[in-house]
Amino acid sequence: MAFDEKLANRVREAISDVGKVEEKKMMGGLTFMVNDKMCVGIINNDLMCRIDPANYETALEINGCREMDFTGRPMKGFVFVSADGIIKKKDFEYWINLSLEYNKKAKPSPKKKKR
Repeated sequence: MAFDEKLANRVREAISDVGKVEEKKMMGGLTFMVNDKMCVGIINNDLMCRIDPANYETALEINGCREMDFTGRPMKGFVFVSADGIIKKKDFEYWINLSLEYNKKAKPSPKKKKR
């Protein structure tokens, strides 16, 4: 699993005081679950953000942002932000805050039943 460890540390610092945070290796990278809901992640050098689907089209117009399409089709409400789009602290914080805001409204994935 390849992910940028420096970026992971930036994310850890940014979300350290937002509630229950859990790290999971998934989707070929590292995902940060906030209050049992997928919030942000890192795949290679990209920041993956779960955002409000109502903000999706507007987000795609921002420098460094593109649709998350590693499954072969775009996933509305999920975007990748390249390293160029998060170099500046204010840009990085924008994406983290956008993801955290949506996390408050997002529904958690159903729990898998143990066999």
